[in-house]
Amino acid sequence: MFEAERWAAVPFHFWTVAWFGLGCAVGSFLNVCIHRMPRDESIVSPPSHCPACGSRIPWYLNVPVLSWVWLRGRCAVCGTSISARYLGVELLTGALFMGAWLTAGERSALLALAFAVFLAGLVVATFIDFEHFIIPDEITLGGAGAGFVFSFLVPALHDAASPVASLQRCFLGAGLGWGLMYGVLRLGKMLFGRERLRLEPGTKVHFGEESLRLPGREVAYDELLYRDQDAIVFQARTLELVDRGYRDVQVRLSRNALEIGDETFDPEAVPFLEAVTDGLTLPREAMGLGDVKFMLAIGAFLGWAGVLFTLVASATVGSVVGIGAILLGQREWSSRIPYGPYLAAAAALWVFAGDFLRRVWLGG
Repeated sequence: MFEAERWAAVPFHFWTVAWFGLGCAVGSFLNVCIHRMPRDESIVSPPSHCPACGSRIPWYLNVPVLSWVWLRGRCAVCGTSISARYLGVELLTGALFMGAWLTAGERSALLALAFAVFLAGLVVATFIDFEHFIIPDEITLGGAGAGFVFSFLVPALHDAASPVASLQRCFLGAGLGWGLMYGVLRLGKMLFGRERLRLEPGTKVHFGEESLRLPGREVAYDELLYRDQDAIVFQARTLELVDRGYRDVQVRLSRNALEIGDETFDPEAVPFLEAVTDGLTLPREAMGLGDVKFMLAIGAFLGWAGVLFTLVASATVGSVVGIGAILLGQREWSSRIPYGPYLAAAAALWVFAGDFLRRVWLGG
C-alpha cells in the first residue's frame, strides 16, 4: 500500500489535505495522552469525557477542530470552558503531518509516516514537559523502540541503502544521543549540583519513606539522591523521630546514612522524621533522566548528525530564552526550566530542513 505508484495515481496535494486531516485526528488522541499520561491514567479507558462533569463526549461532538469551534470551547453538557490547548494541539499536529508529507511524500509515503509518528511523539513530550517537568517513558523509550522499527522498515530514514545499514546508523545515533546527554547531565550535576531552598521561619518538613514533603511540593528521593555523595543538608530548629527529639541540630541525609549531629543512623531504620527549619540545601540535576532518554529516541530516528544538531540548537535557543526570561523577571535563576521542548523544536527543524542544514552546517 505504500508503493509510490499507488500514491502518485492521486494528485499530490489531495494527499496534502488528507495528511492534514489525519494529523488533526491524531492530535485529538494526543490531547488524551497529554492529559492522562502524567496522571498514570489509561489512554484507552474510559472514553473521551469532560474533565469537569465527567459526561461522555459522543462521536459527533468529538470531531477534531470543528467540535471545539462549534461549541466555542465549552462542554456541551455543563458549559465548562475547554482549554484552547486542545484546539492548538490538533491544529499543530495537523500542520506537522502535512509538513511530513510535503517533506518526504514524493520520496516515500512510508518515510512520511515515520516522520509523522516521530513528530507526534515530540508534541506529546513538549506539552507534558512544559506542564509537569517530566517526559514519560512511554514517549522516550517507546519512541526509541519505534525508531528502531522504522529504521529497519524505511532505510531512507537514515539515507541508507539497506535495512542493516539503516539499523547501524540508528544504533549509532541512539547511542550518541544517550551518551552525550548523559555526559551533560553528569557535568551539570558537578557544576550546579546544589540548590539553597529558603523557607518561611518555622516551616515543618516531613521526610516520608519515598519522598521529601515541602509546603506545596513533594520531591521523590530518587530525583534528589541520585549519587552516593548527594545529600539533603539543613539546620533543624527541632527534629522529631519516633523515639527521640533534637533541638538546633545539623542534619545530613544521603542514600546510605542519616547524620544527626554526631550520630549516624541507617535511613531505612528511621520510619518517621519531621523537622522544623528555615531552609534546606538540596542536590539537584541540570536536567532529568527523561531528557537523556528523549535524546535516545531522537537519535534512533535522526541519526548522529541529527543528534549533534539537536543538542547544539536546543542549547542555544534554550539559553537565550531562559536568560531572557530571567532578565525580564519572568523566572528566577534557580527556577526549573523544561528542556524537552527545546530538544523537540530542534529535532523537528532537522526533520523539515535536515538536508539543507547538513549542507550548510556539516558541509555534506
